Amino acid sequence: MLAAANLTVVLHQTRSPDNLGAVARLMANFDFSRLVLSEPTAHVFQGAERMAVKGQAVLAGVTVVQSLPEALQDCVYAVGTTSRTQIEGRAPSLTPEEAVARLAEQSQRGRVALVLGGEQRGLSNEELAFCSDLLVIPTGQVQPSMNLAQAAAVLLYLCARAGQAPSGPAPRLREEPGARMGTVGALGERMRQVFLEAQFLNPQAPEHVLRELERSLLRAELTQREAELWLTAFKHVSRVMKREGGAPREEAPPGHPGRGV
Repeated sequence: MLAAANLTVVLHQTRSPDNLGAVARLMANFDFSRLVLSEPTAHVFQGAERMAVKGQAVLAGVTVVQSLPEALQDCVYAVGTTSRTQIEGRAPSLTPEEAVARLAEQSQRGRVALVLGGEQRGLSNEELAFCSDLLVIPTGQVQPSMNLAQAAAVLLYLCARAGQAPSGPAPRLREEPGARMGTVGALGERMRQVFLEAQFLNPQAPEHVLRELERSLLRAELTQREAELWLTAFKHVSRVMKREGGAPREEAPPGHPGRGV
């Protein structure tokens, strides 16, 4: 069951007041209220109220942040929309039904996010790297691209269906809250510092491996306490390495991630 209070809708690089208003109306249709705009291309959305029929409360409560990681920092899971069924280095994209089932499952650990890209180009590979999973809405070949508000309508309807009372016993909430993506991101940044010092990462291109490591931590479904413990451990390692002048420089063996990552 997907609790409406645990779903955050994130619109990344939105530029159209009409689409913003339409999404606000859709969220009111299905009793969702938490809307975040990350890195919007426009900061004045005059006219959004015209499309947001009875969705003014959603617009009034909208949060604007400067980056996608900031939008996701208090979430334990995020799924991003794309038109590509396969992206190198990522698991195959989910169907809308699969993605909503994941959102419902992960919402038992904390807040989850549905991320939709901007009207002009959608979400880039770099932006999708911040999402735990990817989803594709199947469309015909004549017009494979969906309007932002239309895609939101499909997905929010499914999310609302997932929020209806199940026929069996209600799923139990996890006893401990899941690790927030902001904490995992801070852990990733600390890992970057330690692994660069230890020559585990290629300093010219560390992001690919770091994002893969962060996603593996998210898949492990750490609790917030466990993530904070890992973060504290890496902080301690970093202090010791600085005090002792860094790790010894050794040649990475063949196939080791430190060689040409």
